[in-house]
Amino acid sequence: MPQERPFLTPPEPAGEKAAGAAPPALFDLAVNRAAAALRGLRPGDPQEALAAWHARTRFARRVPLDAVRAALDLRPSSGVWHWRGGPEGAWVAGKAPFP
Repeated sequence: MPQERPFLTPPEPAGEKAAGAAPPALFDLAVNRAAAALRGLRPGDPQEALAAWHARTRFARRVPLDAVRAALDLRPSSGVWHWRGGPEGAWVAGKAPFP
């Protein structure tokens, strides 16, 4: 059995940039879902898994992958946290108000 789950949509550089600005709530959702996906998948290469997740998740493609990566890089290493405040937001202790 393979260690990593296959994704149906391969990541492509052209799909990593959003065409316009995403609303703050959508940005928050993308960051929180990406964090949950990485936590659940526990991939060997998180950057590759994140790119694959971004490529196959329709709403996440409206948020630039680089912005999601930057937010995830700021995530505290222990505890339960969620992102709030859009692109200029921050990690807040506790669970997100909605999934």
